[in-house]
Amino acid sequence: MSSHEPPMPVKLVPLPPFKPDLCERAWQSIPHPTLPLLATVHEKSVTVFSLSTLSPHSHLTNGHERSVRSTTWKPNLPPHKLCLITGSFDSSAGLWRWEDEGRGGSDNLEVEMTGGAREESEEKDWELIVVLEGHDSEIKSVAFSPSGQYVATCSRDKAVWIWEDVGASEADDEWETIAVLNEHDGDVKAVAWCPDTNRSGRGRYSSDVLASASYDDTVRIWREDEDGEWICVAVLEGHKGTVWGVQWEPNPKTDRFPRLLSWSADRTIRVWTLKEEEDEAQAAPRHAFGGLGGIPNTMRRSQKEEWSCTAILPTAHTRDIYSATWSPQTGRVASTGSDAVIAIYEEVASDPNGAVFTEDEAAAELDGDVPMSNGHSESNTEASSQWKLISTTPNAHGPYEINHITWCKRYDHDCPPEKRGVEEMLVTTGDDGIVRSWQIS
Repeated sequence: MSSHEPPMPVKLVPLPPFKPDLCERAWQSIPHPTLPLLATVHEKSVTVFSLSTLSPHSHLTNGHERSVRSTTWKPNLPPHKLCLITGSFDSSAGLWRWEDEGRGGSDNLEVEMTGGAREESEEKDWELIVVLEGHDSEIKSVAFSPSGQYVATCSRDKAVWIWEDVGASEADDEWETIAVLNEHDGDVKAVAWCPDTNRSGRGRYSSDVLASASYDDTVRIWREDEDGEWICVAVLEGHKGTVWGVQWEPNPKTDRFPRLLSWSADRTIRVWTLKEEEDEAQAAPRHAFGGLGGIPNTMRRSQKEEWSCTAILPTAHTRDIYSATWSPQTGRVASTGSDAVIAIYEEVASDPNGAVFTEDEAAAELDGDVPMSNGHSESNTEASSQWKLISTTPNAHGPYEINHITWCKRYDHDCPPEKRGVEEMLVTTGDDGIVRSWQIS
């Protein structure tokens, strides 16, 4: 930043790091969707931290032969039942469970977790229930669908696998492969399911939507059609390097379909928007001709969707962007990566008299400093907006690369009681084996 530029409006202040240091490269830290827990993957294990004590709650060990690369929590479980899935460099994914029926109810467990995990919690083992095998190479990412019915895994073998829970009950863990998606031309780095929000009006598909990011510089969107086949409905092209990850808009402010965030080795972060049908009523109803499945192929509507890059965020990084996170609370985006910089961006309404940038103009501004429009025209949104860079923090993990960043609710004792479980912080995970937390001032 040059001397004549105004200071950034937001500053990151370090909070106490999670202890103990892991003393080895850590890949990512994933907050539980409702409980004060954080799962961090490192070496061949996962350490589950308490967000109240910033110390370990429990450990997952002895399940994989090589490093664990990713993890995610199964949604919609009662608080005394925890479930994680892990993806490993050993080409397998593991489904783990931890539960304690002796807690005397979910409320007690939440109080104990918020107030600090008991010693019994630290000593209690996670149980490896199911091992999902089939990939030919390292699994890079795992993701549960919003309902928990599906798991997506992706790998260096260029494939995305979708697994379905076919168990007769919640306690009956039986998973089978329902799709192997081989359309990427390179290592698939990440998968992400669209959150279960604002997704009506797509009648010719199931409600589940999956995005995948790849070494082939593209993002692909996958849906299940009426024949039960998972198909690629869009290829998002524009990045000039490996796409390291994707995240769906967690809390859309309108009734439009959630946007998609992607980040890349080309040092850019892009926002993608679905062009929605203007009048769904004009489309053939599902019951016509006995349902779309009964319409001859020549009469079926196209299975392809039109997605466009509607924003390129201001440049803040000098090397690969490994991770970005979109806040459901504020709508801000934070990013980090190989240069150990943490950047924060904010989407703001543009001046009514201000210019609206096209994608071509956006690409011309990749060197920097001009905030880009998100591309919504006046015909499909009430107001246009721009993304602005509002904070940069260099050397956030010293000389070490940062592999992951996430927004997370605060439960620590330094947080005022009335703000616990409400106020957000950022959590970063890096090659130094330290899980750091940051307050936004």
